[in-house]
Amino acid sequence: IAKEVAKLLEMKAQLGGDEGKHKFVLKTPKGTRDYSPKQMAIRERVFNAIITCFKRHGAEVIDTPVFELKETLTGKYGEDSKLIYDLKDQGGELLSLRYDLTVPFARYLAMNKITNIKRYHIAKVYRRDNPAMTRGRYREFYQCDFDIAGQFDPMIPDAECLKIVHEILSDLQLGDFLIKVNDRRILDGMFAVCGVPDSKFRTICSSVDKLDKMPWEEVRSEMVGEKGLSPEAADHIGEYVQLHGGLDLIERLLQDPKLSQNKLAKEGLGDMKLLFEYLTLFGITGKISFDLSLARGLDYYTGVIFEAVLLQQENDHVEEPVSVGSVAGGGRYDGLVGMFDPKGRKVPCVGVSIGIERIFSILEQRVEASEEKIRTTETQVLVASAQKKLLEERLKLISELWDAGIKAEVLYKKNPKLLNQLQYCEDTGIPLVAIVGEQELKDGVVKLRVVATREEV
Repeated sequence: IAKEVAKLLEMKAQLGGDEGKHKFVLKTPKGTRDYSPKQMAIRERVFNAIITCFKRHGAEVIDTPVFELKETLTGKYGEDSKLIYDLKDQGGELLSLRYDLTVPFARYLAMNKITNIKRYHIAKVYRRDNPAMTRGRYREFYQCDFDIAGQFDPMIPDAECLKIVHEILSDLQLGDFLIKVNDRRILDGMFAVCGVPDSKFRTICSSVDKLDKMPWEEVRSEMVGEKGLSPEAADHIGEYVQLHGGLDLIERLLQDPKLSQNKLAKEGLGDMKLLFEYLTLFGITGKISFDLSLARGLDYYTGVIFEAVLLQQENDHVEEPVSVGSVAGGGRYDGLVGMFDPKGRKVPCVGVSIGIERIFSILEQRVEASEEKIRTTETQVLVASAQKKLLEERLKLISELWDAGIKAEVLYKKNPKLLNQLQYCEDTGIPLVAIVGEQELKDGVVKLRVVATREEV
């Protein structure tokens, strides 16, 4: 062995050292990003608005691990399962990074035998997607989830989830938005009466889900060409999925000779009618559209599904405002907890997820455009001195301010010039300066100066 090793080392020496060849690249991993203080200031604003709303609706908060057992996540996401990040086996358990916060929530409920809870959870999730970072799509990103679990009378919690989305989007002032609503049962019933075989429901569902991104012609050819659906069935689906409206449309579909014969569709439409009655009481139906093309790709939805999109008026004489992307989504998933419970006990759940990254990229672009100055600290006062040799006095004073709960800073310099200290306040937006000087110390006072107006007290 020693002889062989020596021979290999000799060959390696001949090849020449590989020092200095590999250049280390400084970058964040694909699909991730750093956030500067300025960006974090905007993010914190958004998070605060969302958390305030969740708390206003009486939610508790939980947290779960960033990775789960691989089998916890397997088979819950349908066609999206290929985007799950699996961790390398480190000897022991096979783990994956969480893909969303809903499946971990269901695992948490089943594991702790919880039958009702209203909770929110804000945390990072991971998807091995092809990132389009300009549009706010990442491999690591935050989700802000609010869910209501428990057996309640139909559509009351569902209506509250929609009210929450409406409150948050109005509060953040992102511009005009629309919340599209549909029901998995109406979709499944529609597929059935259109002649889609049971085995194709899910895959046809994921095609319909693309209608917001592609025209009907392309979706139709995917269904017929790639997924082997009969052209008749596809055309039949086409008649329904292009419908959208409100209570009037629900009434019309309840009279539809084919749909009303289907038990699932009829149940879904009945609940949709109830939902719209509650939304009318909440006064938000102006922003809600019952939309038969809304499908949402995830497998676990069982009832109402919804998605909020931002609308952009392309120009003044446009008939239809166009959607610039989804900023919130959710729905009812009554079977998910039961998938984890050994006895299959079901806990009905409905929830909503706010798409913070998309919202954030919009607000960030807006701040860039408006050139508004964003403060990245909350310092209320800078302790400054007008003469030299007053470091001790500055430190004594700042300590007193800190102990009194006042946000204060001091320059880390023995003898800073007063001008530099004032300039620092201008640059960082600190509103007040507390100045100590020889005379102030004699008189036992502190001079407080308002940076913006230069008035002194």
